Amino acid sequence: MQTILGAGGAIGAPLAKALKEYTDDIRLVSRHPEKVNETDHIFTADLTAPEQVNKAVEGSEIVYLIVGLPYDIKAWRRHWPALLRNVIEACKAHGSKLVFFDNIYMYDPDYLGRMTESTPFRPVSKKGRVREQLVHMIMDGVEAGSLTALIARAADFYGPGVQSSVLQETVLKNMMQGKKGQWFARLDKHHSFTYTPDAGKATAILGNTPDAYNQPWHLPTSHEQLTGRAWIDLFARVMDVKPGYQALPTWLLSLAGLFVPLMRELAEMAYQYDRDYFFDSSKFERRFDFRITPYEEGVKEVVRVAREG
Repeated sequence: MQTILGAGGAIGAPLAKALKEYTDDIRLVSRHPEKVNETDHIFTADLTAPEQVNKAVEGSEIVYLIVGLPYDIKAWRRHWPALLRNVIEACKAHGSKLVFFDNIYMYDPDYLGRMTESTPFRPVSKKGRVREQLVHMIMDGVEAGSLTALIARAADFYGPGVQSSVLQETVLKNMMQGKKGQWFARLDKHHSFTYTPDAGKATAILGNTPDAYNQPWHLPTSHEQLTGRAWIDLFARVMDVKPGYQALPTWLLSLAGLFVPLMRELAEMAYQYDRDYFFDSSKFERRFDFRITPYEEGVKEVVRVAREG
């Protein structure tokens, strides 16, 4: 049995599809789980409840934690440490391996121009400090020998049908409504994005590779370096519309945050857009034979699905 906790998020479906190559015994766990493959087992659970997590993990060889909590620092502080603690304890109790899907929020902002698995931690955001805490919880268990786990880390992501991609919310959706593509801070800085079907497939590969455990991995991400302006140009070209650009300065996000909670949450992350942001997945590429989806190919699929929507 391989179990996906948080199966309803952006990575859940791509991961479940990819796991079919390794097993027909897949358990999908969330508050409202739905089958991806015909043979999937669905399991309804609240992952903040220890007893429900224990039952969800029971019988699992590998557990994938890919939960996406609401983008709210209060929810993150309240739920993330307790949720992860529940999962770690359940994995220990049942002898399950843990695969944790992570982001880059804990990285030192001075190193975003080329991020690798050895990039130092120095979170400057509240959310980044929560993510750093989670990583330490996992690696403390690994170092103590009580937990077998790996960390699969992605850049900001985009993908067909994804509802939680900043790129799709601010560029694709705006342009579909005849508006300008929006960006944060500066249009002239590079920014990497991980394609969700690639992330799902690569996470499945890592989970089913015994010697991949007890270390972090960057999930495969294109080495193309596109600026904010180039991303907007790419979507415009694929959509066959005239590109329009709007860069939202950090001060404006902070001001808007007084009235729009999401903008308040995004404001502290704007530093990721005022400098080059390049996510290097060379470690994964050296270890595995994997075709990374080029940006234009990924954007074409994103646009196709959005238009069929």
